Amino acid sequence: MSSPARDSRLHFHRYQLWQMAGDAVLVALAYFLAFQLRFLDEGWTIPERFLELFVGSVGFVVVGKVAIFYAFGLYQKWWRFVGGRDYVRVAQAVAVASLILVVAFAVLKPFAAPLPRTVGVFDFLLTLMLIAGVRLGTRLLKERPERGSRIPRGREMLVVGAGQGGQMVVRELKLNPNLGETAIGFVDDNPGMTGMKIQGISVLGTTDEIESILDETEPDGVVIAIPSAPGALRGKVVAACRERQIPVRTLPTVFELLRGGVQLSQQLREVKVEDVLGRDPVVVELERVGAYLEDQVVLVTGAGGSIGSELCRQIARVGPRLLVMLDHAEDNLFEIEREMVSERHFSRVEAVLADCKETERMFEVMQRFKPAIVFHAAAYKHVPLMEANPLEAIRNNAIATRITADTAAAARVERFVLVSTDKAVSPRTVMGASKALAEWSVLSADERHAGTRFVSVRFGNVLGSSGSVVPIFRRQIEQGGPVTVTHPEMTRYFMTIPEAVQLVIRAGDTGGAKGDLFVLDMGEPIRIVDLAENMIRLAGYEPEEEIAIEFVGPRPGEKLHEELFGEGERPQPTASKRIMRAVRDDPVDPAWVESALDRLERYVDSGDESNLAELVIELVNAPGEETARIP
Repeated sequence: MSSPARDSRLHFHRYQLWQMAGDAVLVALAYFLAFQLRFLDEGWTIPERFLELFVGSVGFVVVGKVAIFYAFGLYQKWWRFVGGRDYVRVAQAVAVASLILVVAFAVLKPFAAPLPRTVGVFDFLLTLMLIAGVRLGTRLLKERPERGSRIPRGREMLVVGAGQGGQMVVRELKLNPNLGETAIGFVDDNPGMTGMKIQGISVLGTTDEIESILDETEPDGVVIAIPSAPGALRGKVVAACRERQIPVRTLPTVFELLRGGVQLSQQLREVKVEDVLGRDPVVVELERVGAYLEDQVVLVTGAGGSIGSELCRQIARVGPRLLVMLDHAEDNLFEIEREMVSERHFSRVEAVLADCKETERMFEVMQRFKPAIVFHAAAYKHVPLMEANPLEAIRNNAIATRITADTAAAARVERFVLVSTDKAVSPRTVMGASKALAEWSVLSADERHAGTRFVSVRFGNVLGSSGSVVPIFRRQIEQGGPVTVTHPEMTRYFMTIPEAVQLVIRAGDTGGAKGDLFVLDMGEPIRIVDLAENMIRLAGYEPEEEIAIEFVGPRPGEKLHEELFGEGERPQPTASKRIMRAVRDDPVDPAWVESALDRLERYVDSGDESNLAELVIELVNAPGEETARIP
């Protein structure tokens, strides 16, 4: 069966032309030696009529045999990659070519002198020896250890990406032979690079040809060395390798590379689910868009959480005068402080153990540090847990946001950025309602405090955060399944934590009116069942066959499809193509918000859980209506 590469292209690569020229010389040599051997007992002198036969037919023989070799696919791989199965193909091609040669001479009789039978036999044997021998010799020559080297070649690796990332991989493998791995070739998206040699390694083809290249080279592993590669490309490579049981590793993404600080051999990691989601990664120039944070005092609440800790990492890269990390969870705060000081060597940090729900403590912190920018990422986010504890959901997400915003304004903070969620849109759960109220409390604070610019940033799910489906699915797969999915049609917006945080920082400096609500462009929603199947395959199993997927039904209040814009909101573009502004046709009345939050706070303080949930749902379903309706 012909390979896809041979079927789809009519032109020849440079390496193919060189191999065809080499085989042409070998075929001519074998044909000449066959005549010499036939007339060995006559003193190596070929009779004149047979010499005329040789001279007149050698061109026909060379062209015919090379054409047959091409038809058998002998030029679809480099000679150094020829293996056991390829020698069988060489023998078949030589046998067919020799048979056609003999039949052509016997039937067509193009020359006066017939082709001696012994010449046909000698020609077959000599052609087979030379064609197979030169391939074997090339492979042995290429694979010989370097002079003085006692280290074997080790595992053969195919590198996807011939750019800076791929060259870095090859350079590292050459400089560190103790890694036990050798690069045998590149694969790159650019067709013009095919056949080129980079650092002594050939570019074997494009990623569209990955399947045939894997079959030809049979590597021990594949390294995806394109940090900015889109998920679709990574997914294509992973799928092709998985079918052949070839392990795949990848260089870190752009975000991980920017963190730096580790060697390449430590940076190479297994492919993760976020690598193959099929969406282009978000890349922004953090030093440029986050320049407003440089030499400023920046405070991050919820600094030990998934979003808060990544905010701290990225803000530190910009060079603030002081980074104040605030959290009420001691263990989380300890971990992020240790990471920042001991691992990232950023010492301009202050770890503050405080609770955003405590007005006096937050006022004390704000007055002590006088931050210029506050990122409010502290929040409870687990939907079922918040449904079971509605008092704490409202206290921590809504009321604590108002407290943090008011104390920040009292300390003359220049910018206040609330991290929100798409669950605040048309909420059906207490958690979603609490975040909607948090957005409104920031809007109200913006109206009441003219000296501080308040904005909210809304986005969907982030991969890998605590409580997200990714770690849950991973644990279920490790336990052998089943992987539990609520509904086969359920979709969610997904983004990696570093992507979301970079856009949050960008939104903090996006121009516009005070009180803006920004919405991050999350791409297309992804079906949860597709995410589960991808994770099962990445773990080396087949969905349903080896790991079952069980549909357990949506949880109370859970929507099949989340929305980024609510009823009465319309998107408006901003200077950043990945950030949109949500504009309300009927703005929420700040006085109504304050009155509603006052009444909610009384319910929370009194512990009246029975009426709280009903009141919250009534509020978020009728924002801006007369406060008299609120009991």
